[in-house]
Amino acid sequence: MIYLQLFLSFLKIGFFGFGGGLAIFSLIQMEVQAHGWMTQEEFVDILAISQVTPGPIGINCATYVGYTATGNVWGSLLATTAIVIPSLIIMLAICKVYFIISTRFQHNVYFSRTMHTLRLSVLGLIAAAALMLIKPINQPSVSFIDWRSWTIFATTCFFTILPLFIKKSTNWLKSALNIISHPITLIILAGVAGYVIYS
Repeated sequence: MIYLQLFLSFLKIGFFGFGGGLAIFSLIQMEVQAHGWMTQEEFVDILAISQVTPGPIGINCATYVGYTATGNVWGSLLATTAIVIPSLIIMLAICKVYFIISTRFQHNVYFSRTMHTLRLSVLGLIAAAALMLIKPINQPSVSFIDWRSWTIFATTCFFTILPLFIKKSTNWLKSALNIISHPITLIILAGVAGYVIYS
């Protein structure tokens, strides 16, 4: 019976827990208290552990609650699966709709321009968030970055958007651009550049 309660509770949290992370802890706490799976002190400890362990906080919390409630790995696996299922279903549905639309309108110039604009808009939003994070707040007179950091930032942005503007290219150039413009490659190269420049 506890396994069914656990599955239904975290499935409900997965469907209605918008905001992720800390936003769904109140829902998890309500379910924990309603079913008496653990004490308030245990839940606070699980909250702390969920924040310091790698991975999404909500999924970590579901894993720990499932294990504590049942006393075995099957409970943690069940709770983790239940909280992930709604997101998986929604993303698969969105991907399916996107592939249907993109296949049907792949030669439509307006669709292509719209997708191109959306990609650039997302890049602009990410760049704006990055600039807000590196902007000095407490001490406006002290600059967090200098011209070298701006160079790394601009180079990363350049290689991120470069594949969007190169339509016709040879296979080796396309492969090279895909490797260089991949987010993991850019993160590693930017980290290495920062280490070399500032160490």
